[in-house]
Amino acid sequence: MTEPQRLSRRGLLGLAGAGAAGLALGGAGGAAVATAIAAQTGSGSGSSGSPSYPFHGEHQAGIVTPAQDRLHFAAFDLAASTTRDDLRELLSDWTYAAERMTRGLEVSESGAVGGSPLAPPDDTGEALDLPPSGLTITFGFGPGLFAERLGLAERRPALLEPLPRFSGDALAPGWTGGDLCVQACADDPQVAVHAIRNLSRIAFGRAAIRWSQLGFGRTSSTSTSQITPRNLFGFKDGTANIKAEESDAVAEYVWARESDGTAWMAGGTYLVARRIRMIIESWDRVQLGEQERIIGRDKGAGAPLSGGTEFTEPDFSRPDDDGSPRIPDDSHVRLAHPSVVGGARLLRRGYNYVDGNDALGRLDAGLFFLSFQRDPEQFVAVQRSLAGHDALNEYIRHVGSAVFAVPPGVPAEGASIGDPLFA
Repeated sequence: MTEPQRLSRRGLLGLAGAGAAGLALGGAGGAAVATAIAAQTGSGSGSSGSPSYPFHGEHQAGIVTPAQDRLHFAAFDLAASTTRDDLRELLSDWTYAAERMTRGLEVSESGAVGGSPLAPPDDTGEALDLPPSGLTITFGFGPGLFAERLGLAERRPALLEPLPRFSGDALAPGWTGGDLCVQACADDPQVAVHAIRNLSRIAFGRAAIRWSQLGFGRTSSTSTSQITPRNLFGFKDGTANIKAEESDAVAEYVWARESDGTAWMAGGTYLVARRIRMIIESWDRVQLGEQERIIGRDKGAGAPLSGGTEFTEPDFSRPDDDGSPRIPDDSHVRLAHPSVVGGARLLRRGYNYVDGNDALGRLDAGLFFLSFQRDPEQFVAVQRSLAGHDALNEYIRHVGSAVFAVPPGVPAEGASIGDPLFA
């Protein structure tokens, strides 16, 4: 296979500069967190036992791709000195490195063991001998990227606005915003961390991590081939999620169109990230029946309280024995249902997280919520419904938030992520 464009001189200098400076990753992403899945053996070029997904295509991978088990997500801020040309060069460097890593290769031909012994290696090396592990790398642009100083203000998508403040938000600046984002999903956490770590090194001097989040135990399925996973409250999560096989729904609710007002975003989508802290110690003392009424589903099978199986459509009109709704009006399922939020649907792709504990000895744990939608207003409609009335709000806190425009995919070698933005 012919190699795509090389890393720029600035990218190579970034690798050396980051190594010399002892670059630290933001958030919890600085350590290798697990070994390869036992079934995935082979060399860094991949193996028959490890899935891999094409990097090139009409849409970016990591959206309708079957959700992998692990996540490392990072939001970046541009350096004050970064110019429009610097940004375009950075995106080109990231494209080159990302395409290689999704094939199980190192970030450059010199890799982790080539080059001069007197300089840091191009690749950090912790993914050597590991297969691709289904790695996908997805890039997004935050509202701050479209600055006058970069000459991009007039290219800002009409739909890309900072999210409004919702009732109950307790957002921390350290978990909010960002000019760029990179979502790395894989079935091996070390492969996902390796991707973010090396893209951060390449960005040295042009962009730096603002915050990052490790995730495990996906909380949504994006394919009918996957079972519905569970969140840290123990309930199945994302039963009604849009699936990749629902081609009409994906086209209607996920992919942006030229007619939406921004031609260069056609084939892209919009990403909302929310860090939701779960007060699990309080939740764990709630009676089972009350937990089920709060969610609106049976905890075991995941069926709606109105009856049926997991995928039975909820019947909000069905009364309980005392005449009250069997699925309470303030239940999470009812308030998030398309019939209540003007028909809005989301493609969710979230993950559980546990980041140690707080000063009171409570686990810092929760849901790192990710959703892709054709218009961020789809998320806003759902969250406004939940924020004011959801019985679950007693046990959760929204502490981080960001929104990004996710451009269309890279069609072929020689092209770079975001090329339509600069056209």
